[in-house]
Amino acid sequence: MSYADEVFIANCKDILENGTWDTDYNVRPHWEDGTSAHTIKKFGIVNRYDLSKEFPAMTLRKTFIKSATDELLWIWQKKSNNVNDFKGHVWDAWANEDGSIGKAYGYQLGVKHHYPEGDFDQVDRVLYDLKHNPLSRRILTNIYVHADLSEMNLYPCAYSMTFNVTGKKLNAILNQRSQDMLTANSWNVCQYATLVHMIAQVSGLEPGEFVHVIADAHIYDKHVPIVEELIKREPYDAPKFVLDKSITDFYKFTPDSVHFEDYKYHEFTEKIRSENESNSLRRHKLGHRQGHGNALPHPRRPQIFQREDHGQHRYHGTHDISLPAGAEGSAGQEEYSADAR
Repeated sequence: MSYADEVFIANCKDILENGTWDTDYNVRPHWEDGTSAHTIKKFGIVNRYDLSKEFPAMTLRKTFIKSATDELLWIWQKKSNNVNDFKGHVWDAWANEDGSIGKAYGYQLGVKHHYPEGDFDQVDRVLYDLKHNPLSRRILTNIYVHADLSEMNLYPCAYSMTFNVTGKKLNAILNQRSQDMLTANSWNVCQYATLVHMIAQVSGLEPGEFVHVIADAHIYDKHVPIVEELIKREPYDAPKFVLDKSITDFYKFTPDSVHFEDYKYHEFTEKIRSENESNSLRRHKLGHRQGHGNALPHPRRPQIFQREDHGQHRYHGTHDISLPAGAEGSAGQEEYSADAR
């Protein structure tokens, strides 16, 4: 069976059986009907995946690897903070009228800093060090920049990557302050495992261990029945991850550079629906007013499991479960035309 499935099942069982509910607190997220969106959580989950043995793709439901890669490259390769540079729509509710999410995510990776060797942004510094000083213990990125938080429409959830070379293998640690286990776990794991594969390839290394550290791993109250059903499924073997071996420049990768082979997965018909985002845009002005740098509190409404059907977006499935306003760490799975297989 897929090791990623084993890890997900173990995590969710641990949260549901041993986690702590926040029902004694007044929480910021809320559901569309106005009720509080409570969670059950575990603090400090650490998962380890050996990428030299298996790619950590779940089979309990499908992970759309091309879509996940598109979002990853939007942040790490394009270093963009504008949703118009991204094919998906999971970030639309955080963007202002010009498409900007403020000084968040890709913006931070693109800021240049001065070093003795010259000026580099964070991604280019990683690539430089892995080629010129691979045994350095200082190869990392950090996009949780306190000086700029007031100008971010949302604070980063997956905020730091640390890279470490052991022999000829590239290992990495992803630090994540918050994660909605149902909507985002497999998505983020596949994204950053892909990143390790890509950076290892262009650095002349082999992918090694990927460690995922989650500070607050939680399941929303209305998501519990879905998670309980999901973890009862019998996992299949993990698919084979295929990366275009001809690419030696990180900036040449595209979503079409990756695909799965022999991917057998369970159908996932539940829909995790958001409310109308255009209303959210009009009501909240997306927390980024013209002429003001401060980001106002704003509910995140990522659209999950959204397909393109002859140019029209439609939700599909049997459950009508909303993501709560104010939910964080829910980058979510979205299929669009980039995912051909």
